[in-house]
Amino acid sequence: MSRIGRQLITIPQGVTVNVTGSQVAVKGPKGELHLDLPSRIAAEIKEGKISVSRTGEDKVTRSRHGAIRALLNNMVAGVVTPWKKELEIRGTGYKAVANGNKLTVTAGYIHPVVINAPAGILFQVAEDTKITVTGCDKIIVGQVASNVRKIKPPEPYKGKGIRYLNEIIKLKAGKTAKA
Repeated sequence: MSRIGRQLITIPQGVTVNVTGSQVAVKGPKGELHLDLPSRIAAEIKEGKISVSRTGEDKVTRSRHGAIRALLNNMVAGVVTPWKKELEIRGTGYKAVANGNKLTVTAGYIHPVVINAPAGILFQVAEDTKITVTGCDKIIVGQVASNVRKIKPPEPYKGKGIRYLNEIIKLKAGKTAKA
């Protein structure tokens, strides 16, 4: 049995979890999330805890067991305290501006790049160079942060571009002059 999959998930105060058939709905103070369970994976609520079990022993079901438990745990944690990813912009003239659910990034192109936030995602910009992506769903927060980083990934010679906060970019040496 999966070590991760057999661990119980504690439901905190203020969070309600409903299991109906193969769908799990988690509702908390910061939002509401849904997950469709794959076949041969079941979830039960007992005494304020969620247990995830499998009904089959084939390789695919065994491999999904721990992953589904981790997804449910991330959902329960996300509706209590939202997930966040922080990015920073480095480069002369590079900046970002958040307007409602839109993020406008000026990163060395002749036009600014505009990203619309999906439902449940919030952009915050501090000092024109620090971008924070927050939301209940860990997967969507990570994907949106990755999409922002793809606008201008850090280049290997000067390190200019958009990077995750505290990400280390290994810089290459440039051309050397003849001696």
